Amino acid sequence: MGAQGGREPLPSRQVQVGALSLANDKPLVVIAGPCVLEGNNEQQGLEFGLRTAEAIQKMAQQAGLAVIYKASFDKANRTSATSYRGPGLEVGLRILEEVRRQIGIPVVTDVHDAAQAQAAAAVVDLLQTPAFLCRQTDFIQAVARQGRPVNIKKGQFLAPEAMAGVAGKAVAVGNEQILLCERGFAFGYGNLVVDMRSLVVMANSGFPVVLDATHSVQLPGGLGHASGGERAFVAPLARGAVAVGVAAVFMESHPDPDHAPCDGPNMVPFAELAGLLRSLQRLDEVRKG
Repeated sequence: MGAQGGREPLPSRQVQVGALSLANDKPLVVIAGPCVLEGNNEQQGLEFGLRTAEAIQKMAQQAGLAVIYKASFDKANRTSATSYRGPGLEVGLRILEEVRRQIGIPVVTDVHDAAQAQAAAAVVDLLQTPAFLCRQTDFIQAVARQGRPVNIKKGQFLAPEAMAGVAGKAVAVGNEQILLCERGFAFGYGNLVVDMRSLVVMANSGFPVVLDATHSVQLPGGLGHASGGERAFVAPLARGAVAVGVAAVFMESHPDPDHAPCDGPNMVPFAELAGLLRSLQRLDEVRKG
């Protein structure tokens, strides 16, 4: 990790997501929601989005935490061609726009292609890029050019020091509103491990840091036809990151993850989310004083 690995993180830039200000030394923000919008039609998708956003907002408010709602309109990075992907760009963005309006909650969604960036940026408060595309210069810069803050996920193959260069690509096209997101490093085939030192290393780039606590316990392709996961380790990783000192924790959560069409094995059940959020708030208060 080099000499920088043992230092305390530097004061970070502030990233503005709607009315929320995210920084490594500011109160913790939670990014939470289901992997993908669900339903057989637009009305069902909207009902699912409104129901999950309202529940997550209520749990976060009770815990004393600010929250950003996350849901994808399309999951392009699936294990199988038959895997559920979501309602698609046009329908998905209409749903997210309505969730944002009715619930009054900031929203983040993934973009998997440069062609999606402009349309998504017109609707959501925060754009998110997939880990496996973090080195694609044209893609990162196309997303950054939209003028929205961007949560850039670190590739499972990338050292944390390299994320300063990835963020630099966004800054080069005029966007300094960048979050750097840890989501685990490849630890053999089909397994990921989180090195907590990476949170400190990325913080020393000056950008706010996010831990993706649920994709960090994913077992890519672990079920053969789909990715597996080890949900039991989400809470320990999230608590560890908050103790280190991060701007935000990202956690996919679902009312009934065992029956979710996507990433169920690593999502936090709603029944467990409220207690976890309370513990994270208390840890963050102790860490940041």
